[in-house]
Amino acid sequence: MLDVLGLEPDDERVYRALLGRPNSTAPLLADLLVLPQARVDTALSRLAGWGLVTRSAAEQFTAAPPAVALGALISERRDGLRMAEQALVTFAEEHRAAMTGNSISDLIEVVTGVDAIRHRFLQVQQAARTQVRSFITAPFVALPPEENTAEPVAIGRGVQFRAVLDRAVLGEPGIIDDAVDSLRRGVELRVADQLPMKLVLADADLGLVPLAVTPDGEPGAVLLHRSGLLDALDALFETVWRTAQPLALAGTGADADPTVEFGTTGPTDLDRRILALLLAGLTDLTAATQLGLSPRTLHRRLRHLMDMAGVRTRMQLGGHAVRHGWVEPH
Repeated sequence: MLDVLGLEPDDERVYRALLGRPNSTAPLLADLLVLPQARVDTALSRLAGWGLVTRSAAEQFTAAPPAVALGALISERRDGLRMAEQALVTFAEEHRAAMTGNSISDLIEVVTGVDAIRHRFLQVQQAARTQVRSFITAPFVALPPEENTAEPVAIGRGVQFRAVLDRAVLGEPGIIDDAVDSLRRGVELRVADQLPMKLVLADADLGLVPLAVTPDGEPGAVLLHRSGLLDALDALFETVWRTAQPLALAGTGADADPTVEFGTTGPTDLDRRILALLLAGLTDLTAATQLGLSPRTLHRRLRHLMDMAGVRTRMQLGGHAVRHGWVEPH
């Protein structure tokens, strides 16, 4: 597990052995770990160089306290990563400057194959410094939302995520739970009737646009660098975002299982989720399926909400829900 700090497997095994056996010699460690002494000697030499072990005049070795020695190593690696991030910004600016006036082939990279698209999709998010924006449509060719490991990592370093979902995506199995998880992490989600394409944008610097399947059966995509075409996609996203319906769902999963109890003075979390899905355009059957309810239960809850709001139609209920804060306003 210490390979992220630059330690080899032998280094970690020797260090852990020394934690429980201070003042051990190299031959003793070789016997204990069933390793050739040459490999143990090499590991001890590296560990001593990092300050993780100390050597006595009698050629006995003792592990340095982990909190001190490993803490210092972690801090050193952290400082190195910060310097690398600063270098990344510098390199990106140099690359951008070099791209100015270059040919179209320098601004557009064609990516072919599921693995290559998945790799580029994660890379684009990892490269973002301030925001990631995306259009999400079905089917999911390279990476389903629940497997997007780059999203929580980027959010952890302060990157803002905004995504517009094609309305048809809300009918995909498990998508509501994925949406709730994203909302909890701070992702802003909206729903559009129909999106023109799949898209992910990192700041104003990179854009990935998946394309149709190629004649040989492999999916393709284009990676766009800063250019007039990328500026157009930037403007397209913002236009769609302004007209899309906000999606705000109450808790789900382990934190709050769907309940069939009715609120006494206002809608329950489940009621808010029902309203959010129906306002986003889902059919009764699809909304009920996503929430694990029977259509009859959903209709009963809607009737109760209409009585609570003092309205007679669903259109009136939608207006009342927005005006009174039962769902996020458009």
